[in-house]
Amino acid sequence: MISMLEPSVTTLMEHVPSRFMLVNVAAQRARSIAEQAEMRQLPLQAKAISLAIRELADGKLRAYPYYGD
Repeated sequence: MISMLEPSVTTLMEHVPSRFMLVNVAAQRARSIAEQAEMRQLPLQAKAISLAIRELADGKLRAYPYYGD
């Protein structure tokens, strides 16, 4: 049985210019979510990466390319 990834990569790519950046932004946000939950001693209702991906899909996070100085 094949399960569909939700939200789709296509949806996520509307908020991030490349797949490489998508992975990095999601991972960085997931670490931040996990650290904040640990500091506050709060249990997460879902995995940190799932929460980060949901934030990206909802448009709460955006990533822009950095071209240097």
